[in-house]
Amino acid sequence: MNNVPDKFLTMIRNARRGRHKIYLGYCAGVGKTCQMLKEALRLRDVEKLDVVIGILETHGRSETAACRGDLEAVPRRKILYRKIEITEMDVPAILARRPQVVLVDELAHTNVPGSKHLKRYQDVEELLDAGIHVISTLNVQHLESLYEIVEKNTGVKVKERIPDWVVTRADEVVNVDVSTADLRERIRSGRVYAADRIDAALANFFQDSNLQQLRELTLRELAAQLDLKFREKTGSVEREDSANPDQVLICLSSHSPNADALLRYGSRLAGRLNRNWYALYVQTSKESAIRINAETQRRLANTLELARQVGATVFTFKSDNIVETILQFAREHRVGHIVIGPSARKLSWLDRLLGKSTLLEQLTLANRDFKIVVTENRQETFSG
Repeated sequence: MNNVPDKFLTMIRNARRGRHKIYLGYCAGVGKTCQMLKEALRLRDVEKLDVVIGILETHGRSETAACRGDLEAVPRRKILYRKIEITEMDVPAILARRPQVVLVDELAHTNVPGSKHLKRYQDVEELLDAGIHVISTLNVQHLESLYEIVEKNTGVKVKERIPDWVVTRADEVVNVDVSTADLRERIRSGRVYAADRIDAALANFFQDSNLQQLRELTLRELAAQLDLKFREKTGSVEREDSANPDQVLICLSSHSPNADALLRYGSRLAGRLNRNWYALYVQTSKESAIRINAETQRRLANTLELARQVGATVFTFKSDNIVETILQFAREHRVGHIVIGPSARKLSWLDRLLGKSTLLEQLTLANRDFKIVVTENRQETFSG
């Protein structure tokens, strides 16, 4: 770890826009915040940089509080919400103070209503745009595209999530790792949670099987990040882009039962291929605003907003020839993968007798140039 701050320090000194470094862990208690604080003290004391705390969450852990030392903290902003005073990171105060480096704990945090931005990562983007360098912390289960995987493997519905591009665009991502046995021992000894929460934590979320799954996800994510950075450094990404039209296209529907899962799959596929990706909705005359109900309109609007949040470029077209519109778009945008969910409506034997076919069947029959990926058919049962 000794050479890690040196790399970030070089980026700081060469940057105009702020640089972003993320300490990524697989779970609470692995030591992300302490590592961030130790680096901050080194940057201040050894490298003589101006470093402040933007937001720090110790959760009552004496070990974390001790790691802070005498680092300066910008006072939090107080917001009155439902007659309760809540404190959040004060972005205007940080901008006015203008440090070289600011520490931002718990990147996936949702700000209290009344804040300038909905999410803390958006606060970070504002700081970076102002030329302030940011060091932050994040647990892997908060990545948007991992929602279904985390729920399936651990049974936990993660409510606070951030777009994958936040991590992909970070200048440096550092894995903070301990064995699952060591983490459970930390919890058992009271270093992570108060005594009255230890037994419940170990029996539920912090079961060894859950921790192993999350640790593996984190290592995979870091491996993907390293591969991407290596390809960018060697120039192989550009060579692939110029030789291989392999952008990713996600086909959306106003009545898809699994649109969210479809988008998260597309996000991860595009990330692994290091390609741009698009979300396309084709509105037919039967789906005009005056012909579909309010619930369908609301669901579609939420789907398109999620597509933007997870990093897709969203396009909507009006056409009664959905297949031709999809294929024409794919040709014009150098698409290699078309991702589509299974047909929501099953055709009856009479429909078949009359020669009708599903959109997927029509697309497969008309396609000659693209790889079509069909996601699994499952109803979404998770909360937003």
